[in-house]
Amino acid sequence: MPPAPGDREARRKDVSEAVWRVLADKGFGGLTLRAVAAGMGVSTGMLMHYFPTKRALITHALDLLERNTAQRPRRAHPAPGLATVRAMLLDILPLTPDDTARNRIWVSSWDLSLADGDLTAAQAARYARLRSALAPHLKAAQDLGELPAEAGPERLAAAVVAFTHGLVVQALFDPDRFSGDVQTALLDDFLASLTRSA
Repeated sequence: MPPAPGDREARRKDVSEAVWRVLADKGFGGLTLRAVAAGMGVSTGMLMHYFPTKRALITHALDLLERNTAQRPRRAHPAPGLATVRAMLLDILPLTPDDTARNRIWVSSWDLSLADGDLTAAQAARYARLRSALAPHLKAAQDLGELPAEAGPERLAAAVVAFTHGLVVQALFDPDRFSGDVQTALLDDFLASLTRSA
């Protein structure tokens, strides 16, 4: 018997918390209806009232991950231009335990996203939003003479996102070599390389 509407909303928060715990512990590879149900101490049948298929569960988990990422604490934007770009990129890197856990979950989702056309499109849209968020600040850096004017802001945004996410992956696989201080220094070196022809 399906839960009553009021119970459904009350339970949805519990379900989301259980999904997040499974993601944090096992990543998307370990995200199953059975694992979430076990984490809640309920039957798989009860959980299927919320997520009738594993795909529905995965879609919810990706939405939950995106909300968690959007609501995380962020650095202040100190000044127009490169200072703000730097702050935004530091917010992406796995510099704290929470940011490391979040990045591990994102990276674990890529295999599923690449195997499903709708999830691929959703992930591409997330990257497009990130590039769009960075582009005005890169344009401000160009207007201030901090960056060369030749490259368009959209192309610069693609370059800085590619660099930053490459650094994320290396830091996740080799945290001893890519400590927080090393990540920050590499980011600063990369930004400095962009300014040399300005």
